[in-house]
Amino acid sequence: MCLAVPGKIISIEGENSLEKKGKIDFSGIQKEVNLAYVPEAKIGDYVIVHAGFAISQVDEEEAQKTLEYLSEIDDLYKGK
Repeated sequence: MCLAVPGKIISIEGENSLEKKGKIDFSGIQKEVNLAYVPEAKIGDYVIVHAGFAISQVDEEEAQKTLEYLSEIDDLYKGK
């Protein structure tokens, strides 16, 4: 099973769109992600990330809804 997770761009490095990377915040966990597939993305935007690549942009409401669903799944898995 593949999973793509939304995160918020908190910083961007690189001028060349193929080499552009961003630091993405996933509810407190920050990772560096390749932004080549979303060259128009800017700091504060939410992106869907799969395997280290931001593959699309998503609005904040949709990102938060998805994060809530993932949290609910985690709670069920942990037996809460």
